[in-house]
Amino acid sequence: MPEINFKSNIETLLKTDKRLVDENKELNLTAIRDLADKLDEQLIQLLLNNKEAKEKFFLKIKDVLVFRHTDFKFFLDENKIDNSYTAYENKIGLSSNSRLLKESGEVVLNFPYKDCVLEGGQTTEEGTDEFFEYNNEEEKYELYEATRKEIFFNEVLAQDEIDRLEEPKAFTNIKKYIAKGEENLKEFARNKDGIITDNLLIKGNNLLALHCLKEEFYEQVKLIYIDPPYNRDADAFYNDKFKNSTWLTFMKNRLEVAKELLRDDGFIFIQIDDFQLAYLKILCDEVFSREKAVNIIAVKMSETSGLKMSHVDKKLPKIKEFLLVYKKNNASRLNPIKIKKETQGNKLDDYLKYYKKVIENIDEPVEKWKISSISDYLKKQGKKTDEESIKKFQLENAERVIYRTNNASFANLKVKGTLALVKSKQGLDYVWWEGKQMLFLSDYIDEYVCDLWTDISTINLNKEGGVDLQNGKKPEKLLKRIIELITKEGDLVMDYHLGSGTTASVALKLNRKFIGIEQLDYGSNDSLVRLKGVVKGDISGISEEINWKGGGSFVYLELAKWNEEAKEKIYECKSLKELKSLFKELCEKYFLHYNVRVKDFIEGNKDKKISAIVDEENFIKLPLPKQKEMFAKMLDLNQLYVNVSEMEDKKFGLSKEDIVLTKNFYNQK
Repeated sequence: MPEINFKSNIETLLKTDKRLVDENKELNLTAIRDLADKLDEQLIQLLLNNKEAKEKFFLKIKDVLVFRHTDFKFFLDENKIDNSYTAYENKIGLSSNSRLLKESGEVVLNFPYKDCVLEGGQTTEEGTDEFFEYNNEEEKYELYEATRKEIFFNEVLAQDEIDRLEEPKAFTNIKKYIAKGEENLKEFARNKDGIITDNLLIKGNNLLALHCLKEEFYEQVKLIYIDPPYNRDADAFYNDKFKNSTWLTFMKNRLEVAKELLRDDGFIFIQIDDFQLAYLKILCDEVFSREKAVNIIAVKMSETSGLKMSHVDKKLPKIKEFLLVYKKNNASRLNPIKIKKETQGNKLDDYLKYYKKVIENIDEPVEKWKISSISDYLKKQGKKTDEESIKKFQLENAERVIYRTNNASFANLKVKGTLALVKSKQGLDYVWWEGKQMLFLSDYIDEYVCDLWTDISTINLNKEGGVDLQNGKKPEKLLKRIIELITKEGDLVMDYHLGSGTTASVALKLNRKFIGIEQLDYGSNDSLVRLKGVVKGDISGISEEINWKGGGSFVYLELAKWNEEAKEKIYECKSLKELKSLFKELCEKYFLHYNVRVKDFIEGNKDKKISAIVDEENFIKLPLPKQKEMFAKMLDLNQLYVNVSEMEDKKFGLSKEDIVLTKNFYNQK
């Protein structure tokens, strides 16, 4: 049988096993190889039932057939048994040691989405995203559309292909923002130890940006919070489903660098949903060690209403997400937080009627405390003393509102003087006042934050922070709790999946330092837009609660693009014709992978009458996103951004100011 027919027959045979094909009904080489390594009974039986496959891949020893799985895998690699896209990928040379690059890749540069292509949202043919938003006035969900701008391809770089990927990168478009607008930046502010103290907002690939921060911010970050892509089908701002192994590699690449940036007493919080929780937990146990696991916090993230209720006959509606919490080492400690208990109105009122006294000057030493009735105190303040006003005061001042109680543990207590602060056997603080035992209201209505958070509302976040990402951002109150649970003023907080900028915004409002990294451009809903509003005095989110009036500053930096710029030009093409027109510029201006056979791809071999790959019928039939991916794959992924060591080369076009400030960032002269 001719070899080409045998290959075709084997491809057809393998496609009969649903486990061996992807959702596009193309063969999944990785799955086939894995099952062959495991000597999968179903795969072996499939091959045995085919006469040609039996003769090719089995060795008969006496009456026993032995599966030559090494020969089988060699056949797969040698004949490029994979889908049509991969066949073209190999034609332009992107293979390593007879194995496809995507199989041996150890670094995932971007978070790819469905079938190796990231397209923002539930996409339509017109290039828009569709999403549902609840209309409060109409009391129903309505369909909206938003223009889709970002497209990322699955970029996996094999370990033996990496050379300068992790080198420090140059920065460009560096600007400092204060309440009045842009401010000229001459150099980065530093503390006495020489560490940069400016708040930083970095635009660019988060893995490469993290590597840029390694030396300057090694063991400087107190808290890392990330809300990464969840790797599931989602009706959120983006669709983030792709292979689990790739997602885990993507996460691992970044977590390993992030761990180096954490202080010895630092923590990391990772928000995730049910779909990836178990996988992520095992990965984090590996990166941080199981002994450093602190909590898995369940957070209520939606209400029991809306579209999710339409499938209650199939599964229980999902209203929670999780926060995986790990510490750097055993020296790490939390800052316990108390919150109001969830109490019913009438029950609470029954207790409040007893709490009629207030400590007027609780900030002074105990022996100087002055205790009076709440009514008298409010009168002296010129405030209302009606029932509602008193109740409001009680709840807002629970830490100094008290009432008389009878506690047996104080029966034989001898207290010097008429006023003292004493502690019960249960650890509760009591006020001893003129022979009376007084209990704080806060001991009844406050409780410590535990690992179930149901009290933070996620309703009506649309305009929070002045950015309009309906489903893609977390409430500021959630980040406030996390930041206050871990840090104190002046500590450094990092988020390298910054999105619309919630983490950085809350950190700034709470007087913490921050580093935020984001690659996507959200236009008018970008983190840059949001943070400009924060320094000017944004009134949404937690602003009213903490009396935020604006202030502070931050420095915006972009990783200086090189091949990343070429990628963007590829993504912008609307047809194969435009891609072919761009190819000359790709060859002349940017760095192509050294294995790419340019002539074969664009010109073919006229002597042998072999047509150019781009002109082959099967290539032309590929979807435009796949054609774009082919062009992008030819770029050298080590050269996505400009390395510091090369930034003064004029071909990169960096300004003198960019070069000077980049050197200053890395503390170079």
